[in-house]
Amino acid sequence: MEQVVIETEFITLGQFLKEVGVIDTGGMAKWYLSEFTVIVNAESENRRGKKLRSGDIIDLEDGRTFKIAQKD
Repeated sequence: MEQVVIETEFITLGQFLKEVGVIDTGGMAKWYLSEFTVIVNAESENRRGKKLRSGDIIDLEDGRTFKIAQKD
């Protein structure tokens, strides 16, 4: 499981996908979420604006798993 550290209260799913290198631009988020399965906290998620907070677990279709962590 990889950890993604955020400095703000939350990060959107679209921002997260760009941060981890799954997509190149924020505009690709809508397309990516319509073509691939993304699981957030054991539930399928397709909203690019979904707020991810510290402790959230994200599973991508390519087998990678991420955990959101708040910067201390």
